[in-house]
Amino acid sequence: MVHQPFKPQVNTPIKRVAILGSTGSIGTSTLSIIDAYPDRFAVASLAAGRNVDAAFEQCVRWRPLAVSLATEALASRLAARLKAAGVTGIEVVHGTEGTVRVATLPAVDFVVSAIVGVAGLEATYAAVLASKPIGLANKECMVAAGEILTRVARANKVPLLPIDSEHNAIHQCMRGGTKAEVRRIWLTASGGPFRTLPLSQFQKITVEQALKHPTWVMGRRITIDSATMLNKGLEIIEACRLFDLPPSAVKVTVHPQSTLHSLVEYVDGSILAQISVTDMRLPILYALSYPERIQSDMTFDMAALGHLGFEQPDFERFPCLRLAYEAAEAGGAHCIALNAADEIAVAAFLERRIQFIDIPRTIEAVLSATPESHPASIEEVLRLDQEARRIAGSILLGAGRKAAVSPLG
Repeated sequence: MVHQPFKPQVNTPIKRVAILGSTGSIGTSTLSIIDAYPDRFAVASLAAGRNVDAAFEQCVRWRPLAVSLATEALASRLAARLKAAGVTGIEVVHGTEGTVRVATLPAVDFVVSAIVGVAGLEATYAAVLASKPIGLANKECMVAAGEILTRVARANKVPLLPIDSEHNAIHQCMRGGTKAEVRRIWLTASGGPFRTLPLSQFQKITVEQALKHPTWVMGRRITIDSATMLNKGLEIIEACRLFDLPPSAVKVTVHPQSTLHSLVEYVDGSILAQISVTDMRLPILYALSYPERIQSDMTFDMAALGHLGFEQPDFERFPCLRLAYEAAEAGGAHCIALNAADEIAVAAFLERRIQFIDIPRTIEAVLSATPESHPASIEEVLRLDQEARRIAGSILLGAGRKAAVSPLG
């Protein structure tokens, strides 16, 4: 359990939640929050991707109105299993249309967007158009289409509440003043596993080394992104969109202890920092219950504040951070290309087709080949995303051919 006994206010409505990415870490953490607060939250619908077994278990436990799988074949398998188990009343859908359906059901009061990559973009956009408040745990959506999403959200007065721990911390700190009073915000970064590794050894970094994050347990791509600090670069772009700030007002500080999740500096020199346990359930609970705060037992041990270290990020060690700032300044297609190229390059590294140092090289080459443009529609965003992936693939293919004919690689 994640809370102390809680008695809701009289007539407190139950918030019905759609979870996009219900079988991932954010999705399962969201379900644990819903389980702990049955008088406050309930499951409305689920998008479960390709995990039929987990989707089946979630359907039996939560009885959503609708569940979406990635493909028609997977949806058919789930439907058959539910029927055999005597579980009825659940609409089983699939693909992008299915995810959009899950996100926009009339019964949905809140959408948790936690599908990795741009796969959940169309459903998140549809939910905003349907005036559904969003708990955003998918930074790729904001990086690729943040200009469009924030514009539509502000026009429709739809709150975009960040679940990502750093941006959730900023959101909390910015409640301490007006936007006009903010001088800059500070994103904290652990520095990853190679914060102190000599640069001369970067070309020898292995997949296993890169996957050993010193603080967080995360998925494979985000762990590699943390090692290159591209993850923090994506957060810079996300922060610019979420809080309507220029890149120059978004700073990064390396904080190895990961105790302070982010800070907001105000014009009078005051700095507010958000401190909490490193548990994703807390930012999820914050987003689900906003603007209220609900009692929980996720207390912070003040002894952890015995030592706080802060360092300037090294752009030579982490060129992905420099590339992210450049993409943030250009906006539009360059932000899309940054994310798409990184996804392709990280996949190639995990498959041991390229070296760790080739990840930023690939991203920089794709950015150089990307013309400046600002897409006006989600369809155009997805087209530019595919084009950037094609360019990245071609660059990697060319690098592979050179390596094949050169004994030095």
